[in-house]
Amino acid sequence: MRNTRDEIWNQLDRPWDLIIIGGGITGAGILREAVRVGYRALLVEGHDFASGTSSRSSKLVHGGLRYLKNAQIKMTLESVREREKLLKDARGLITRLGFLYANLKGDSIPGWVFRAGLMVYDLLAGQMSHRAYDAMDMRELCPPLTTPDLRGGYRYFDAQTDDARLVLRVLQTATREGGVALNYARVENLLRDQAGQVRGVVLRDQAPDGQGRTAEVKATVVVNAAGPWADELRMQIGQPRRLRALRGSHLVIPPERLPLTRAVTFLHPEDGRPVFAIPWEGVTIFGTTDVDHGRELQTDPKISEAETGYLLRALQKAFPAQELTRADVQATWAGIRSVVDTGRSPSKESREHVIWLENGLLTVSGGKLTTFRLMARDALNTVRHLLPDKPEPTDFSWAVGDLVEILQGLGPLISPVGLRLAGRYHVHAPALVSAARPEELSPIADLPFLWAELRWAARAEAVVHLDDLLLRRVRLGLVLPGGGLREMAQIRGIVQPELGWEDGRWAAEVRGYETLWRGVYGPD
Repeated sequence: MRNTRDEIWNQLDRPWDLIIIGGGITGAGILREAVRVGYRALLVEGHDFASGTSSRSSKLVHGGLRYLKNAQIKMTLESVREREKLLKDARGLITRLGFLYANLKGDSIPGWVFRAGLMVYDLLAGQMSHRAYDAMDMRELCPPLTTPDLRGGYRYFDAQTDDARLVLRVLQTATREGGVALNYARVENLLRDQAGQVRGVVLRDQAPDGQGRTAEVKATVVVNAAGPWADELRMQIGQPRRLRALRGSHLVIPPERLPLTRAVTFLHPEDGRPVFAIPWEGVTIFGTTDVDHGRELQTDPKISEAETGYLLRALQKAFPAQELTRADVQATWAGIRSVVDTGRSPSKESREHVIWLENGLLTVSGGKLTTFRLMARDALNTVRHLLPDKPEPTDFSWAVGDLVEILQGLGPLISPVGLRLAGRYHVHAPALVSAARPEELSPIADLPFLWAELRWAARAEAVVHLDDLLLRRVRLGLVLPGGGLREMAQIRGIVQPELGWEDGRWAAEVRGYETLWRGVYGPD
């Protein structure tokens, strides 16, 4: 982030209080809170930042309404409170989103039960914002909702974000304050002292220009925030598997085929699971599934044929006049999340986070995007007795810098565009605008992204491979038809000079990206 890769590798032999393994939202949150307290903290990620679950979520910062059904009141309360804090701290990146819940004939949960849940949900948030509608009103609010099984519904509010950008913003805040974050640095082994306690890691550089260099890095505490891969590290110290990998997958639909101004959620007619269609970054996304992934983990998991069919049948049920088919799917993504394995059905497994301190290795797993700050607090409190004495923080805000001042630094950009850039890039937003050529401040296609974002990401955001840029920094791989391959000449003109790649390297990166996109994210 702040430092070049060579600079970071050259300082790895310094003493560290914490080494955090995992560059998703959990690891990023722990790094942020650790450096704010004053600890010397290093985060390492074997692939790219947010390349796992934290770029493959449903893009929601939500209070966990569906968890009320499983009587997870504490988790819902914490999530609602964190949602409200994040809406305040990250304006422009996290935005409030209206939802319509469609009550359909034959639903496994009666409408009055859902309304009772909404009342509790609003009470926990300290606001009464839900409202009931009959079928006619629901169709006026959402014309594509033409199913004859519609019985009425409800309006309520949650929030949404760009999950990968949220991770990057938290990491950038941490590195500005002295933390160090390094992507493409794989942990090959854990280092242990004579008593068998974990005291460091062996890293190998996975970047093309790293030439496979290695380093032994030592710390007082090693934090395992590796998400679905957490058990692989725990097994190195003789601990049994305790986690279960669940896969959630999504479809991306062009907005002209499913035009929505607010999210629509309903119960899948086959198994009663909640599914939802959400307008996001110029497209409509639909998900999610909840199936066992198995123990063979991939950095880039793919939606299965069965999941695609399951989601399409739900779309066809709720929006029959749209006549949606597989040909309308523009892109897909799948993510793997880890939960504690209790043997129950996937949808009934608890999403609450867990923390285990075993032989000096602190594992933090489970949880959800919304509650990353609470997870960070609990993790640091668990190992506080092992670390140098530091004052306990008085709050958990990571908003830094004055938003009005940032917006003033964006010059001619009008308010909605400026607020979006300030939310996504925060104190770096004025530098992004300054670095752009005049024509790069225009939108890409009909999307909310600017060409200038590509230049800035290539210049300043630790891009190692082309998929880092197009799937996580600027999400063109998900929202452009063809994943941005049709726009590659224009993309090349902006980013190749910034990345310093020779023509041979550029060609290889494009081939690799095309193979990845068509094999994992494409509609086929």
